Amino acid sequence: MVNTIFWLAYIAVTLWSIVNIIFNGSKATKMISWSLSVIVFPFLGPLLYYLFGINRRKFKLFKLKQTEKRKLYSETHKELEGGEQSVHEFDDYKHDKLAILIRKNSYFAPYNGNKITLLNDGEEAFGAIFKAIEEAKEFIHLQYYILEEGMLLDKFHDLFAKKIKEGVEIRMLYDSFGSNSMRGKRVKRFKDLGVKAFSTMPIRFGNLLFTLNYRNHRKIIIIDGKVGFTGGFNVSDKYMRPVSELGVWQDLHLKIEGPAVNSLQRVFVKDYHFAGEEELLLQDKYFPKVEPMGSTVAQIISSGPDSRYPAIMQQYLAMINIATKSICIANPYFIPGEPVLEAIRIAALSGVEVTLLTPKISDSLLAQYSMFSTFEALLEVGANIYLRPDFSHSKVIIIDGEIVSVGSGNFDYRSFEHNFETNAILYDKERASHIERLFTRHCTNDVKVDLEKFKKRSPFSKFLEGLAKFFSPLL
Repeated sequence: MVNTIFWLAYIAVTLWSIVNIIFNGSKATKMISWSLSVIVFPFLGPLLYYLFGINRRKFKLFKLKQTEKRKLYSETHKELEGGEQSVHEFDDYKHDKLAILIRKNSYFAPYNGNKITLLNDGEEAFGAIFKAIEEAKEFIHLQYYILEEGMLLDKFHDLFAKKIKEGVEIRMLYDSFGSNSMRGKRVKRFKDLGVKAFSTMPIRFGNLLFTLNYRNHRKIIIIDGKVGFTGGFNVSDKYMRPVSELGVWQDLHLKIEGPAVNSLQRVFVKDYHFAGEEELLLQDKYFPKVEPMGSTVAQIISSGPDSRYPAIMQQYLAMINIATKSICIANPYFIPGEPVLEAIRIAALSGVEVTLLTPKISDSLLAQYSMFSTFEALLEVGANIYLRPDFSHSKVIIIDGEIVSVGSGNFDYRSFEHNFETNAILYDKERASHIERLFTRHCTNDVKVDLEKFKKRSPFSKFLEGLAKFFSPLL
């Protein structure tokens, strides 16, 4: 009797899941992966699909309460008043094509007159951030995927206490999943200072099924509307000292001074509007006119579940497609999916030099084996792959030594479809070449992947790669 009830329940739940996958699935690869998952893993598979697989953007509840409001906000505030004054007009096809795409899919224009400072490790990045906070006069806006307990977060707390006493407004956003320790007393200590702190898409019982799979992965700081930071760094001590077997994490961040800070501010204001009790920060105070500070043309791109298009994926595809000489990609989670992978293969077969730099060891075994599963197809078309021995969290793509993107967007399904991400694109040969030099110093023969040797890896490794590849659309 018990066995009969079990099998009837298993069949009912599995059929329900498969019917939902057929009706609501958007991509064949994901549909197949989820279908096999719910069949192979009784009850666990359907539960995981219910939590992470359902495309809730099609559902009315999510559509009304989350997505459509954010879309309306973006379309209403495409360009703030005065934002056109330093918009850059390109005179060549390559730059113009990319800039137009981003302006249409993400509503941000390329701005001239920016000063860019490259921050290449934890000491540099947080040293520059803390110095800028010390100099704040009006407001500090901060947004991170991870705010982790430790000496760095304590330093932010001490600086915030000082700046609030000086009359500086401070607003802070954090992802409720990535910053899972920021609850109770840990977040209260910031609020007690006067910091307006909110979690984005908080995980609560009432909205768990509509928010758990959509995370805010951005890393942004804006100070007085004139100085901005963005890139890959989270607030975690792992960037300052070894806290695991991966050692000290490496990453890349940008300090931006100039008109492009306006775009970063718009990203923050939108997220804050929907997380911070509907406070809409569109006053001139928060968008001051910023005079040119340098010579770099910079363009911000943001993407998320509220976007009409997968803007980050389109950005990467466009950069790959317009490259004529070289493509350099550094990413810790290179799981691009078939469309992007095919674009890279086409570029390599067309004579473009393709170089991929990833960590040899990942903080996620599933991600590591998923990455390795793509290598043979890339090596066979002449791509160069290097596995650096330390763990680099950088998300960088450089094309032709002319255009470089630095930000939070990974080369995986989660960044393309589920996460709120932000990248900064620099149309600047000097900056692109500088970052490419940093890139190539890790591309040495002793860490280069050889095709023939790679083919001889053990059958068990190949099995794990195949298994991970099967699950990669679900990451």
